[in-house]
Amino acid sequence: MSVQEIRAKSILIKRKHIDSWFVSRYGMNLYRGCLHNCTYCDGRAEGYYVQGEFGRDVQVKINAPEILRRELDPAHRRKPLKGGYFFLGGGVGDSHQPLEETYRLSHQALELMAEFAYPVQILTKSTLVRRDLELLERINRQSRALVCCSISSMDDRISRIYEPGVPSPAERLETLKMFKARGIACGLFLLPVIPFLTDTKELIEKALQAAVGAEVDYLIFGGMTLKQGRQSSYFLDALSRHHAGFLAEYGRIYRGDHWGRATGEYYRRLNERFWRIAANYNLPLRMPPELFADLLDEKDRVVVILDQLDYLLRLRGKTSAYGSAARAVARLAAPLREQLRTGRSLAGISGKARALIGEILATGTAAEYERLLRYSTGAAALRSFSSARSAPPPFPGSDGVPPRR
Repeated sequence: MSVQEIRAKSILIKRKHIDSWFVSRYGMNLYRGCLHNCTYCDGRAEGYYVQGEFGRDVQVKINAPEILRRELDPAHRRKPLKGGYFFLGGGVGDSHQPLEETYRLSHQALELMAEFAYPVQILTKSTLVRRDLELLERINRQSRALVCCSISSMDDRISRIYEPGVPSPAERLETLKMFKARGIACGLFLLPVIPFLTDTKELIEKALQAAVGAEVDYLIFGGMTLKQGRQSSYFLDALSRHHAGFLAEYGRIYRGDHWGRATGEYYRRLNERFWRIAANYNLPLRMPPELFADLLDEKDRVVVILDQLDYLLRLRGKTSAYGSAARAVARLAAPLREQLRTGRSLAGISGKARALIGEILATGTAAEYERLLRYSTGAAALRSFSSARSAPPPFPGSDGVPPRR
């Protein structure tokens, strides 16, 4: 292992539009590289420009608290920061990876969030986040805190092989239980499930049972990407050592897609399997609006609900134009209500989407969205999925893989 201390010029990553996966416009990478060394992590891919050997070498932005204070302080900004969660985690290094015990950059970032009363979302595989419980309670009282953990399954043996540097899945679920007991909302990312290893009916069911047992507020499910180059080579080397019998199957479903996606047919079957199981648990499959609606202006709220609705429909094998409508709304310069009131033609927004936008503006939500988010269980739900089997394969983003931070 090698640690390189560097000085950053900026910390806050600013998105042009609101992101519906994390309901966030702002994120940060306090570390580049990650000692968790998950074999499937796409932070290893060349496109993220992480120096050294991923999983062993980490760059630490030692001046991050100083820079972040300047970027967050309203007194130093010409324009106020927009609403939504400030995202701490993901990207090219877990914010609570082992080096955080020494450098405490994430803890100092959270102290700044508390000082300036910004809402925070954390996504981690580490139980070290427990250290920050009292600080996150303070943030939750001031604005809002949301703690999420990711797992690929509840199987300890598989986790030790493919997630060698992280606590067991059970320990991660216990962490969420602890935060829930203190009144902090929690989400579970069953992502990525590993093809032919953790995407089985039995393991998906076990993860959903664990999520319900932990009383998480929502669960997000997704498949695995495998980009050509370092990511693919590293993962397939681990696979060949531990589960070589699946190598041919990987060659069949991963065919060199630029984004590392498996075939549409694989994702369709995976989504069907997941939906058939999830239909029995009545657990929201995206962040529910009570956790974000009051953090956003009405335009961003419309974008998030449209994009989440698009995901929920495509997860069930249906076609949807709501994703393109969400992107069109995000690009609008004029106020959304003014656009609707004047009756102008809104490029990329169908009549159905326009009606749904009106419903969201009037009520803060939409009946179709709520029905799919908190769907009915049992045979009716399964028939709904089966009736959509002729839908085309997933497009980018509907494979259950959230965008990189």
